[in-house]
Amino acid sequence: MKPRSYGPFPYSPIIDRPRLEWPNGAYVALWIIPNIEYFSMLEKPGGYGAGAKLPDVVMWSERDYGNRVGVFRIMDTLDKYGIRGTVALNSNLCAEHPRIMEEGEKRKWEWMGHNESNTRRLNEAGPGEEAQIVRNTFATIKQHTGKPVKGWLSAGLQETWDTLDHLVDNGCQYVADWCNDDQPYQMTLDDGRTVVSMPYTQQLNDKSAFERRLVSADGFAKMICDQFDVLYKEGAKSGRVMAIALHPYLIGVPHRIGAFDAALKYICKHKKVWKATGSEIASHYLAQLEGGKAKTKAPARSRAGVRG
Repeated sequence: MKPRSYGPFPYSPIIDRPRLEWPNGAYVALWIIPNIEYFSMLEKPGGYGAGAKLPDVVMWSERDYGNRVGVFRIMDTLDKYGIRGTVALNSNLCAEHPRIMEEGEKRKWEWMGHNESNTRRLNEAGPGEEAQIVRNTFATIKQHTGKPVKGWLSAGLQETWDTLDHLVDNGCQYVADWCNDDQPYQMTLDDGRTVVSMPYTQQLNDKSAFERRLVSADGFAKMICDQFDVLYKEGAKSGRVMAIALHPYLIGVPHRIGAFDAALKYICKHKKVWKATGSEIASHYLAQLEGGKAKTKAPARSRAGVRG
């Protein structure tokens, strides 16, 4: 898209929108996003340990713990509540750690693109390199799972002016970088093509909570429950999306996983919760959007028939 002062969508206050309905009358669509990432010891760290010399064994090892141990704790916890994860996946992990892919596939988890590696971000790519990163990410994940990739989360949530075009070029249905709403909405590119913006979160995100705001594990669980209470109440009038973003090296450590378990237990006690994946939410939103457009056109066709 061309540079602009506001996003590729109209300003839309949530109080002015038509009612959004989820399956079976749910108030909240719950989607859990484990960020399963690959960090190369051969590259300068992206987003952590800035300025450190290679190999940065201390910071790298902490993240590797997530892929060796923590991710399987997350899997067990989500299994307990019948929740399928929607993974923000660095595609290099497909070849580097296939056991994680196997276990995710066994659970019918969804995989969305998250760059090739977390040591390379789109806004740091050289000329012409961004399109290749996006294309490689989609192709690699499809090759290893046999399914097309429908969603995207940029590493570090960092985009360029061209990112959305590259994503749509590769068949992307929804993107989660734009954390500015509690409902999905449609973004329109300069050429008229569209992509769904999916509510993601910088707040209920263990990385920002633990590393930046120094929130305790119990404090993070309380944040989750408090946010759910508000969205559940508001969702009775019009459906809301509740995203929880996780990193295996953070929430997957022994002293934090129990707090996350307790938060999910609280949420799942409520009946009006739809445990969904990103593509399920996006597809349901689009179907409802198209249905709404059809309804608004119906009266005009009816009047035309009367006049005839």
